[in-house]
Amino acid sequence: MLKQIADAFEHHDYQTAARLIKQLLKQEPNNPWTQLYLGRLQEVRGKLEAAERIYRQLLKGTPVPKIMAQARQGLARIEATAKQQRQQALAQATADPESNQLGVLVLKPISQQDKPKAAQNLARILGIDPYTARLQLPTRGWRLYRTGPVGELKYYGSLLREASIKCLWASLADIKTINIYQVKYFSDSSDQETTVVCHNSQGQLGSFSFNWSEVTQRVEGRLPLFEKVVDLDARRNLTRKTQTLDYAMVCDLHLPQRHSILRLCDRNYQFQQGIALTPKSVSRQNKQSQDSRVHQSTTRKNWNNLTDYLNLRLLEKPVWSDFSTFAQTALDYQDLLEKLESHIDLFRLVETPWDPAFQLYSGLVFLTNH
Repeated sequence: MLKQIADAFEHHDYQTAARLIKQLLKQEPNNPWTQLYLGRLQEVRGKLEAAERIYRQLLKGTPVPKIMAQARQGLARIEATAKQQRQQALAQATADPESNQLGVLVLKPISQQDKPKAAQNLARILGIDPYTARLQLPTRGWRLYRTGPVGELKYYGSLLREASIKCLWASLADIKTINIYQVKYFSDSSDQETTVVCHNSQGQLGSFSFNWSEVTQRVEGRLPLFEKVVDLDARRNLTRKTQTLDYAMVCDLHLPQRHSILRLCDRNYQFQQGIALTPKSVSRQNKQSQDSRVHQSTTRKNWNNLTDYLNLRLLEKPVWSDFSTFAQTALDYQDLLEKLESHIDLFRLVETPWDPAFQLYSGLVFLTNH
């Protein structure tokens, strides 16, 4: 019967081969030749994963040289077929001119329990070894994993999702379409509506009124503020280095119905203007009491009061606060970040990729959750 099966495959008579293999499975299911031809049948039917499993099992448990050689040939055919399919799918995915826009692919965190299987899938999809794939899978926060044409990233992202690996992708062009307003202060507020004084992306000062229900989520982050210092090295020689002096606090309010983000920063929010921000009061007070309070309070205390105020108004809205974890991976892509305007007005002697990294993070959250 084995010769009949071999002849059927040679003449591409797969229907006969399937019938004979079915009979052989009943008679000798554990025969390595039976398994080899079963793998070949799965292969010609396009069930490449099932065929690959059979071939690999034969390589592990069968010492017969002829069977091992044919199993290796089967794996080589599967790899060549998969490569050809990927190339065709990629060509189709990038056929649209818009699909060639620069984009990012981000991996979402995965549990330690699911990591071994996910690493195998990531390795298979991207053509890397499982050990490297395991190291690249995040377990705490988002990881900026790859940049390139967004059509290509969408293709790989779709395969990753099919393999239960959570991810997202977006083009920089889509992020740039989001309107960013830098808030100077809340000029008026009630339980339902509020108004802010802000700068738009062109630097024009104006007011922006909205309903609190329009805010769907917040994104918070800390941006390091650097300074140049002189220090002594191990040999007691003077040396110049850069160190973190402090952190600027940033908070974005997402208003998807307006396709807009309101950005607050403790370094340029005018606490002496607009509504009063105290732990026990969110109503307007006279200017004299405001000036006295601001004079006595630090910027951090004022920012905490502003945060408490937002917590009251946006009690049930989600807060994204894992920017630092994402930034540690995004900083490796400085060429990408240089193409993104930060919309963060901080006094810096030297430009830093931290600012556009926050713009990227908030923009991805905005596009992904709306």
